[in-house]
Amino acid sequence: MERVLRAVEQVPRGRVVSYGDVAALVGIGPRQVGSIMKAYGGNVTWWRVTNSYGDLPQGLLDRAREAWAEEGILVKKNGLGCRIVDYRADLGAMAAAYERAVRDLPA
Repeated sequence: MERVLRAVEQVPRGRVVSYGDVAALVGIGPRQVGSIMKAYGGNVTWWRVTNSYGDLPQGLLDRAREAWAEEGILVKKNGLGCRIVDYRADLGAMAAAYERAVRDLPA
């Protein structure tokens, strides 16, 4: 759980990643990432984690719109999320930041 939350905290402002991106970084499945985010993600930048299309469920998208607007993330014309191809974080840089962020955790 803590590794997922720390990974999410490494997503830069104005960028997003998919549940699969976080899963690959942490070494678990995307559905596990989603479950952890649903249960514990309220205190991290949850609005920066989308599905592989850049979409969020309507209830989350409604809550994310203000944060996205502040960070310069535009909603797609279909209103379901953002164009992940335009806003995906640099996964290499994120991986390096994640490794630094979890150094204090047991292996």
